[in-house]
Amino acid sequence: MDPHLAGRRAVVTGASRGIGLAVARVLAAEGASVALIARSAGHAEEQAALLREETGAEVIAVPADTGDDTSVAEMAREVRERLGGVDILVNNAATTNPGALPDDALEAEINVKVRGYLRCVRAFAPAMTERGWGRIINVSGLAARRSGSVTGSVRNAAVVATTKNLADELGPHDVNVVSVRPGATRTRTWLDNLAKQATRHRAESSGAGGTGRRDRLHRPDRRTARGGIRDRLPGPARSAWRSTATR
Repeated sequence: MDPHLAGRRAVVTGASRGIGLAVARVLAAEGASVALIARSAGHAEEQAALLREETGAEVIAVPADTGDDTSVAEMAREVRERLGGVDILVNNAATTNPGALPDDALEAEINVKVRGYLRCVRAFAPAMTERGWGRIINVSGLAARRSGSVTGSVRNAAVVATTKNLADELGPHDVNVVSVRPGATRTRTWLDNLAKQATRHRAESSGAGGTGRRDRLHRPDRRTARGGIRDRLPGPARSAWRSTATR
């Protein structure tokens, strides 16, 4: 099936790795021109070069901090100058949930994942409505409807609510706005966080002096062997499986 992306111009935030990079790769492979947005200019440019070589598409890298008004405005100006406009926006920039985001991180997380998404929408949506065509995809996460981290749930639920409001506002102008809620996704950041959870759990078990508990962590169990990988993880790591890459 042809998604008719050839000739479209796309912006993907949080695009230098993980889900964002995977989305950018597919868009470029389908013929879209793509702007990779990330805080690290060097890493974003490195990935852009790889995608250009891999797909033959126009792929550029533009550094920006979506938590900052001025940075987003400058990013939008540069993207419009280099690509000529934007038809597709994928909001993905956010801190990967390490298992449980602390309550005191709420304001910072809202600023990046909710207000940051909104900053980017306000920067690109007006031109989309003028042309009468646009697609905006907001990456939320399963934490929007699962417990485990108050901050993680609040920021993701807010993304869903924001998306619904934007869809009602922009839909009449043929600008579609949707949210997606990926579950546990095997990215490098997610694997690193999972390893840290497991290491911390082993250290806590060792400190408690409970050798029996440590032995059980490493002894195969016929019941869990028949289950999925989540059931074979120690407690905190199992929580990470549920929440870390649920954004």
